[in-house]
Amino acid sequence: MFEYELYDKYYFCGMMEEDIMGDYKDNHFFGSVKVGERGQIVIPKEARDRFDIKPGDSLVVFGRDKNQKLVILKENVMRDFALKILEDLDSQD
Repeated sequence: MFEYELYDKYYFCGMMEEDIMGDYKDNHFFGSVKVGERGQIVIPKEARDRFDIKPGDSLVVFGRDKNQKLVILKENVMRDFALKILEDLDSQD
């Protein structure tokens, strides 16, 4: 069973930030990118390979003003997370 709390306008079910972001040893630095005139960036090849990001994949982008942090998730990861929340809500009825 999960505990729900409002966290920066998103509901995270009893998860700490490290559960979402991973332990620091799981973090990777893939280099730097430049933002183009239209606000586009290129995800480095090593990152695309590691996280199996293919052309046409949908990504979800979250941001946090407090520490200027951006988080990019594959859409299916976010969808699976949302489905787990909905399943938990159904089981509470």
